[in-house]
Amino acid sequence: MTELISREIHLVSRPDGLPVPANFQLVERSLKPTESEIVVQNLLMSVDPAMRPALSNNQTKLDEAMPGGAIGKIVNSTSSEYPEGSYVSHRSGFREFHLSDGSDLTIVEPQGEPISTHLHVLGGTGLTAYGGLLVTGQLQNGENVFVSAAAGAVGSVACQIAKIHGCRVAGSCGSDAKVDYLLNEIGIDYAFNYKTSSIAKELHKGLPEGIDVYFENVGGAHLDAACGQMRPLGRIPVCGMISAYNNKGARSEGVTTLSNMIYNRVTMKGFVVYEFVEMREKFLSDMRDWMRDGKMKYSETIMDGIENAPAALIGLLQGENTGKMLVRLADE
Repeated sequence: MTELISREIHLVSRPDGLPVPANFQLVERSLKPTESEIVVQNLLMSVDPAMRPALSNNQTKLDEAMPGGAIGKIVNSTSSEYPEGSYVSHRSGFREFHLSDGSDLTIVEPQGEPISTHLHVLGGTGLTAYGGLLVTGQLQNGENVFVSAAAGAVGSVACQIAKIHGCRVAGSCGSDAKVDYLLNEIGIDYAFNYKTSSIAKELHKGLPEGIDVYFENVGGAHLDAACGQMRPLGRIPVCGMISAYNNKGARSEGVTTLSNMIYNRVTMKGFVVYEFVEMREKFLSDMRDWMRDGKMKYSETIMDGIENAPAALIGLLQGENTGKMLVRLADE
């Protein structure tokens, strides 16, 4: 195959606090695929809060293309397992073209849904909410559920899964527009803007009988308020701590209410999406059914062009997205 020109984003310095554009650099590379290499043209790239700690703890290497979830189309291949024209997902985002031997690729087969949904509601984001709530959180029908960062990619899915199970759901978010989205689009029972109100007071209003499951995405003041209102045998599945990600060492604000866990026998447990890989087929079946029945809705915030990937990540960390933050790298 002839030479390809691919642009990619490198991390060139480690951020101190919120990342800034100068931490990143757009680099143009010349690629010369061998006959055995599969050439993937990336179409869409995922931007996620969990990327932030890796920028500071040396997991994301300097001066090379940053990793990230992506979906692309195979434009050159001699592999029968990965034929040309197939859609694939992989973890080598932040670049326009990806060369692979196939070992890092997963075939994606849409069933009428937009391909972008396989980076959120039908992808790792959705599976995170599904497994975190149903397995780690041991959700039971009719319980009282609080979801922080409820208008985000994971939080909005968690809210809807809880509603599907007949739960009363309250969610926090960072703007009045997102409150409206949660109440009138997603259809949860109570939503509030944590930036302009007391989290503890709002939880008393929204879930006056207390919280059975707190799906934790934020940490800090949210965890402090929720811990104080957990019901006996409550569960706190810990998905993320986004309020701490820009702090040195990802240290969260102090939590003063942990003693409430003792006599109420509350369980708090962290989880990662890889725990739920064996559930993937059941998850996809359930999620597609819910989407088809109008029970699972989603929103996308899309920025265009690889050059805007740093701005998308910075914007995500400032709460500028509703639903899933994506970067479109090429048209289908």
